[in-house]
Amino acid sequence: MPIALLALALSAFAIGTTEFVIVGLVPTIAQDLAVSVPSAGLLVSLYALGVAIGAPVLTALTGRWNRKAVLLGVMALFTCGNLLAWLAPGYSSLIAARVLTGLAHGVFFAIGSTIATSLVSKDKEAGAIALMFTGLTVALVTGVPLGTWIGQQFGWRATFLVVTVLGLLALIGSAFLIPRNLRQTPPATLKQQLAVLTEPRLLLVYAMTALGYGGTFTAFTYLAPILQQISGFAPAAVAAIMLVYGVSVAVGNIWGGKLADRRGPISALTIIFLALAVVLAAFTFTAGNPVTAVITVLVWGAFAFGNVPGLQVYVVQLAEKFAPQAVDVASGLNIAAFNIGIAVGSVLGGVVIEEMQLMDTTWIGALIVLLALALTRFSGLLDRRESKVASQVANGTSS
Repeated sequence: MPIALLALALSAFAIGTTEFVIVGLVPTIAQDLAVSVPSAGLLVSLYALGVAIGAPVLTALTGRWNRKAVLLGVMALFTCGNLLAWLAPGYSSLIAARVLTGLAHGVFFAIGSTIATSLVSKDKEAGAIALMFTGLTVALVTGVPLGTWIGQQFGWRATFLVVTVLGLLALIGSAFLIPRNLRQTPPATLKQQLAVLTEPRLLLVYAMTALGYGGTFTAFTYLAPILQQISGFAPAAVAAIMLVYGVSVAVGNIWGGKLADRRGPISALTIIFLALAVVLAAFTFTAGNPVTAVITVLVWGAFAFGNVPGLQVYVVQLAEKFAPQAVDVASGLNIAAFNIGIAVGSVLGGVVIEEMQLMDTTWIGALIVLLALALTRFSGLLDRRESKVASQVANGTSS
């Protein structure tokens, strides 16, 4: 594997850290900026909204530009966004910084896989993508808990300063290591992109993605306040629990991929969504005890991101059938759906806290995940009907 892939992996590590580290810092930021916990939670929502806009819109607008130039521009925007967050004098400027960083995030992951595969031969493409996404996995396991600890020990601004340095290193590495003459496939036409947004079967999967992650982030956005106020943990312990959660996410992601390969996306998603709903509902009752709270968070992590492989594979399978000219666009829009779910879930969690109680976020999140499960079963039913019709047509033709 070329060393240039390490620059992409470092970029993915920095981006993954800055997206999720905010969850562990919600109480710290709320206290320091004198805003409510739900207002601090909006920093998660607005970042995700930036990703949702950046992935399809900015990627389409820059589709004909040189890939390396886009990458360097994206990492420069990411670095400046985190620098602005470090220097932010107040809540409004911090929001602006998060949105800017989210825009960069969306474009990076939309073009990152294409750049990674262009660096290697055809038989090594999967390994190149896996190496790049290793940076994101490592961020969940080490970057997020370490960033949470830094923010609690030295102030939340210090976390953004560290991520700024990481972004600058990734930018310099990309400038020197990524070749300029990368392979570049012609971008999908506007008509092809719109075809994805008008295909009911793909819209159904995007709804599954948005509801699945919306349910999770209705509660996950406010995990730190739950652990401190309900479970009784000291702020310093939250970083250790985030480490446990990150390890569980990494294991669950691998397990979810194998499950989707073995049993198919619909079967795997059924199991994962059902288990996720049960865990979220159970957390309503287990959060009050430190031991059961940590155990539940550990199990939660295994299922929270275990549906990523199944959802992405399923989108690609349906796109190849219903929008074969815009498979990449369809896949990118699923990333947007993922972040729309995070944004809406975080906002909903804030509303629940203001109108109800902190722990109501967990069982409400479980109900939302159950809606994702219902849509998954419905999509599976449509698959079986289409397969049956295709089989009947084939038999009729052969006879």
